[in-house]
Amino acid sequence: MSLFLATLLPGLFLALLGALLAWGDPRVSSTARALPRSQRGAWLFFGGGALWFLFRLSRLGEADLIFFQNPAPVMLAFGALAVLAFVYAPDFLAVRGLCILTLLAAEPLLYAAYMEWTHPQRLLMVTAVYVALAAALYLAAAPYRLRDFFEWLFKQPRRARTLGVFLLVYGLVTAGAAFAY
Repeated sequence: MSLFLATLLPGLFLALLGALLAWGDPRVSSTARALPRSQRGAWLFFGGGALWFLFRLSRLGEADLIFFQNPAPVMLAFGALAVLAFVYAPDFLAVRGLCILTLLAAEPLLYAAYMEWTHPQRLLMVTAVYVALAAALYLAAAPYRLRDFFEWLFKQPRRARTLGVFLLVYGLVTAGAAFAY
């Protein structure tokens, strides 16, 4: 992935997320409040994260496989764990899926910015990615905190709009920085 694309995509994502929050539509707040325990969200985010992780496992090299000749046994084990998570731990699976997707998506973004010291504007994207990584690690351990955050955020419409405007401006500045490379 190029540095241009690695900066443009997160910037547009943040701008879109900020626009949705700043808009203040009640459907946004109701969808966000329902997300942590959503069965559809679990299938979409956790299922997508599991499939992406299994794809990454299928691409393991010989140096990564210590005990096995090919990645099939590891893929079967993690695939079984993903299926068992749907059966025995369905609570907040959508939040954990979002965390998985965040962790997996961060690697190509940070790799694109690695050792690009001549482009200081890359730090806009890198900062957003590291904040997302910290949030993903925290929420993976305590997924109910996302529910609590959404309850606090949407308790007063001003809070959601303020966060939305901040994310919109930050996203637009980050997306604009992609064109400065």
